[in-house]
Amino acid sequence: MQDAFAAAVEQWPRDGVPANPRAWLVSAGRFKAIDSSRRRERFDSLEDHIDQVEAIADESAATDGESLEDDRLRLIFTCCHPALPPDAQVALTLREVCGLTTEEIAHAFLTPAPTLAQRIVRAKSKIRDARIPYLVPERSDLQDRLDSVLRVIYLVFNEGYSASSGESLTRHDLSTEAIRLGRLMMELLPEPEVLGLMGLMLLNESRRAARTTSSGDLILLQDQDRSRWNKQQIAEGVTLVERALSSQRFGPYALQAAIAAVHAEAPDAGATDWAQIVGLYDLLLQMEPSPVIDLNRAVALAMRDGPEKGLAIVDAILARGELEDYRLAHAARADLCRRLGRNAEARDAYKRALALTRTEPERRFLERRLAELKN
Repeated sequence: MQDAFAAAVEQWPRDGVPANPRAWLVSAGRFKAIDSSRRRERFDSLEDHIDQVEAIADESAATDGESLEDDRLRLIFTCCHPALPPDAQVALTLREVCGLTTEEIAHAFLTPAPTLAQRIVRAKSKIRDARIPYLVPERSDLQDRLDSVLRVIYLVFNEGYSASSGESLTRHDLSTEAIRLGRLMMELLPEPEVLGLMGLMLLNESRRAARTTSSGDLILLQDQDRSRWNKQQIAEGVTLVERALSSQRFGPYALQAAIAAVHAEAPDAGATDWAQIVGLYDLLLQMEPSPVIDLNRAVALAMRDGPEKGLAIVDAILARGELEDYRLAHAARADLCRRLGRNAEARDAYKRALALTRTEPERRFLERRLAELKN
C-alpha cells in the first residue's frame, strides 16, 4: 500500500484523481504485491508481461461498465484462466486469493493435502511456463470462467458454513465474503446458476444463529429454534431460487438451493416435505453424480422411508471406498444404526467419525452420542 500511495502522489497530480480512488489504490497495492512476490520466487519470465503498476491500476479502475468493480473478484477471474485445469483453477484461487490453507482446501476437495499442494505447484508452473498474463478478462471471456468462479465462491462459503477445523463450527468471515462475492456476480452476470448459488448461500446462512448453543455446541437441523432463522435471508433466497428455476436453464446450485428452500419453508421439522427433497436429490444426481450428493439423498430417503433404506445406500457408498475418509458419511451411518438399535455398529461408526473430525463442536457432539449409547 505504501508503493500504491507513492504511485498516486506521482500520478494523480499529473493525470487527475481517478473516478474510484479506493479501487485504484487497492488494485495498485495488490498488483505491486504480486510483482514483488514474483521477483522473490524468481518468476523472471513473467515480468515481461507485467505493465507498470499505474497502467494496471488505471485499467482496473475504469468505470466504462465493462470492468469488474471488485478487486478480489477480478483476481478470482484471473486465477480461473481456461488454460489451467478446472481443479487447479479452484485450488490456486482458494489458496492465493481467498487465503485458505492447503489443508482447508484439501478438505473441501476430499483430497490428501500433499496431492492438493502438488496441484497448486503445477498450476503455478503452468502460469510461468505458458506465460499467462495477469489481466482483467474481457466480458466475452467471463462466461468461459463462470463455472470455476462459482465453484470457488461455493467452496469458500462451505468452509465458512462448516469449518474444516478449529474451535468454532463456522467461519463467519469466509461465508460473509462468499455472499459479498455472490452479490457482485449477480450484478455482473445474472445467470440462473449465479442466482441459484446466491439463493443457496442465503438460505443456509439464514440458520447460522440457531446452529449452535451459547457455548458453541452443535445443534442439529431438526432441533434448531426456527424462530431464530433469518427471515429476510430466507425470503430473498426463496425469491432467487424461484427466478433460477423459472428460467428452465438451472443447474446444480439452483437444485441445492431448492432443497434448502424446502427446509426453510417448513414451520417445524415434522412438517418437512421429505418426498419433495428426495425428488430434488434424484434430479441433482442425474445432473451431477457425486458420492456426497448420494449420501445426502440417502439421509433424506431415511427420513422418508425409514433408516433401513438409507443405511443400505450409505453402506454401498462406503463399500465403494468413495467416502472412506469423509467424517459425515460415518456420522450418518452411526446415526442410522443408532435409530435401528444396532448400537455396536453405531459405536464403531461414531468412533470412525470422531477420528476424522477436526472441529471441537462436532467432536463434542459425537462424544455425547457415544456416551448416550453406553447408557
